[in-house]
Amino acid sequence: MTAMPDPHEFIDIGAEVAGIRETLARRRWLVVSGLALVLLALFATAMILGDYPVTLPRIVASLLSPLTGEAQRGIDFIVLGVRLPRALVAVMAGAAFGISGTLFQTVLRNPLASPDIIGITAGASTAAVAAIVLLQWGGGMLALAALVGGLGTAGAIYALAWHRGVSPYRVVLVGIGIAAVMTAIMSYMFTRARLIEVQQALTWLTGSLNGMQMKDATQLAIGAGIVGLLLIPLSRAAGTLELGDDMARALGSRVERARFLLLGLAVCLCAIATAATGPIAFVALMAGPIARLLLGPATGSLVPAALTGALVTLGADIVAQHFIAGVQLPVGVITGGIGACFLILMLIAANRSGRTS
Repeated sequence: MTAMPDPHEFIDIGAEVAGIRETLARRRWLVVSGLALVLLALFATAMILGDYPVTLPRIVASLLSPLTGEAQRGIDFIVLGVRLPRALVAVMAGAAFGISGTLFQTVLRNPLASPDIIGITAGASTAAVAAIVLLQWGGGMLALAALVGGLGTAGAIYALAWHRGVSPYRVVLVGIGIAAVMTAIMSYMFTRARLIEVQQALTWLTGSLNGMQMKDATQLAIGAGIVGLLLIPLSRAAGTLELGDDMARALGSRVERARFLLLGLAVCLCAIATAATGPIAFVALMAGPIARLLLGPATGSLVPAALTGALVTLGADIVAQHFIAGVQLPVGVITGGIGACFLILMLIAANRSGRTS
C-alpha cells in the first residue's frame, strides 16, 4: 500500500511560496519607493540650482501661483518658464528611453539589445539630419522627421529579420547592420552640408535639453502617455516572452503577435523621446540592467526602469549644467561617457560568465 501524503507538507510548501512572493513584492515596493524619492530629490535640486538660486519655499509658491494668483514675475519666469519644462522633459524622456530599452532587452532576451545599439536611434537621427540639411527644417517639423525616421527604421529591421517569424538573434544582427548604414548616410550628408547646418545637426545629435518649453513637455507627455496606456495590457506578455518562445507558447501566449506589439510600442516610445530631446545616448541601454540589479529576483522591471531612466537623464543634466567647470554641456555628453563605461563593464561581465559556464 502506498502511503497517503501528509497534508501538512502541502500547507508548509504553500506557506513558503506565499512568503517568498511577499518578500519579492516587498523588495519591489522598496526599490520603486526608493527610486521615486531619489528622483523627487533630484527634481528639487534641478529647480533650485542655477545662476540665480531659488529657495524651495519660493519654488513651491511659484508652482502654485497659477492657482493662488500670487505672481513673482522674475522667479516665475525662472521656475515656470525655464527650469520646470527642462526638468519635466528630462524626467519623461528618460522614463520613455528606460521603458523602451527594457522592452527591447526583455522581448529579445539580450541585455545589449537597445534602441542605441540596433539602429532605431540611428534611423531617427538620420531622418533629422536629412530634414536639417536637405529641407532646412527645424522645431516641430524636425521632431516629426525624427519620429517618422525611427518608426520607418524599425519597420525595415522587422521586415528584413522576418523568416517564418522573427528571432531575437536576427533582429539584433539586422539592427546592427542598419545602424551602420544609417551612420554612413549621416556622414555623407555632413560632407554636403553647410557649416551652420552641421552645427545645428551636431547639437541635436548630441542629445540636449537646452531651450525646452512647456509646449515641448506637453507634447512629450501626451505622446508617451498614450503609448504607456497601450502598454499596460501587454506588460504581462513581456515577462512571458522573456522565458523563451517555446515556454511562452506553452503558457498560451501568441508569440509573434506579442513580440510585434511590444517592439512596436518600444519603438514609439524611443522615437517620441528622441524627437523631443535628440538621441540621449545609452539611457535606454543602462536603465533596464540597473533596475534588474536593484530588484534582484523580484519581477516587474518596467516601472523601476522608467524611474532609473528618469534618474540617469535628470542627474546627468544637472551635472552637465552645474558641475563641469566653466562650461555647460549637452546632457548627451554626460550620458555618453557614463554609458560607454557601463557598456564595457557589461561586456566584461558577459565574457567572464561565458568562461565560467
